[in-house]
Amino acid sequence: MKTIRGKLLVYFFVFIFLFQITAISIFVSSNELTNTYNDSFQRFLLLNKISQNASELYTATKSFVNDSNTGNSGDYFEIKANLEDNLNRLSETFYYIETIEMKNYINLIETFIHETGLTIGFVLRDDTEQYMNHLEEAGNASDYISESTLEIIRLELTAYQSFYDDLQLRNNNFILFIVFLFLTTILLAVFFAIWFSKGITRPLEKLSAAAEEVASGELQGEPIHIRTNDELRLLGDTFNQMRAKIHDLFEEVQDQSELDRLVKEMELKHLQNQVNPHFLFNTLNTISKMAYMEEAKSTSGLIDSASALLRHSLGEIDHRVPLKDEVKVVQDYFHIQKIRFSERVTFHLEIDERCLDIEVPQLTLQPLVENAFIHGIEGKEEGGTISLVIYQKHGNVIVEVRDDGVGMGQSKMDQIISLTRQQQEGVGHSTGIGLTNVIRRLELVFRENHRIEMDSEPGKGTVIRIILPYDKEGRE
Repeated sequence: MKTIRGKLLVYFFVFIFLFQITAISIFVSSNELTNTYNDSFQRFLLLNKISQNASELYTATKSFVNDSNTGNSGDYFEIKANLEDNLNRLSETFYYIETIEMKNYINLIETFIHETGLTIGFVLRDDTEQYMNHLEEAGNASDYISESTLEIIRLELTAYQSFYDDLQLRNNNFILFIVFLFLTTILLAVFFAIWFSKGITRPLEKLSAAAEEVASGELQGEPIHIRTNDELRLLGDTFNQMRAKIHDLFEEVQDQSELDRLVKEMELKHLQNQVNPHFLFNTLNTISKMAYMEEAKSTSGLIDSASALLRHSLGEIDHRVPLKDEVKVVQDYFHIQKIRFSERVTFHLEIDERCLDIEVPQLTLQPLVENAFIHGIEGKEEGGTISLVIYQKHGNVIVEVRDDGVGMGQSKMDQIISLTRQQQEGVGHSTGIGLTNVIRRLELVFRENHRIEMDSEPGKGTVIRIILPYDKEGRE
């Protein structure tokens, strides 16, 4: 399968290759022009040097004739060597060395060198007549060399004029080539950008339209067909599979939701009807004894607390109520148990009033307090203390139910938190609702797990901590 990244790399290297070829072509063409110009310039310099060497050699010859000492002889031979070296370079530099003009020019230089050599020889022999004749011939040859040099330079300039015209034509063509290259590059870049972007945007537009259909609830739209052989095709196929699975899951969830609703209704009705007769008996027995021993005020208060608790427990527990109502139920429960057990049980409230307006599922706090009483305090001879603490922390409302009772081990806490087993906590409870039920309802209402934390050690008591979202005010 090709990838988008691979395609981009291929296009990038193709453009780089084209630009490199163009750059190399321009460099080769420019280098040829530079070499041609350099060769022509070197020929001009060589002709100029030959003309200068010829003049200097003739001057050195005359100086030797006038004063035939060793110093003048050394100058002559040094200049002669330079002239001969330049003459050899002449045959290597000029491509038209076989022409009549160049042959005559070379022969003239060789004759001039020969005449200067004869002049020097006859001077050494002290043959005045001979060296004067040869000196005159050398002078004439030197003049002819100067004239011939100018003629060859003129011919070279004529050839250079052709080269210059060609250079101007190449320069004009090069400007046109640059303009053409610039326009072609822009057009190619625009073409490939549009073509490549369409290969990406068209599949994305299809995916976006299909995603909008799914967002609007249409889960049975036409499948997306993407013909590109890259990640977008895989994305389209995956999206088709995802939409089909979502549709299947949606139908499954609808069926399961209806079933859960029916089961929940039956479960709630069953829980509402689980009022513990033992608790009612104990409460009524206590009320009876109080009515016998005391005047009607205490009895009235106890009856009010019991009736309020019963009324709250028999309500619809799938509804949500303000946290202050739950606190009021806990206070009524504290009142009843305080009268039943007198000094054996101490109840403590520490509440931040700002936290009491959030909403929680009905019968959330009282089952936790009762759980602390039954499983933590009731079995201790010396009794104990149960505390309800409500405060704010990190944008949440924290509700803690603390007791200094018998406590429990880690395995017991893990079973309660993870709901790994069905616990018969309704037995012995006033409302028939235990800790497991509270955990389940909190998770269903707030759609999050771990809304309840537990800390406990055997013999050191238990802390049950509820974490409620303060900023959402108990709503989803």
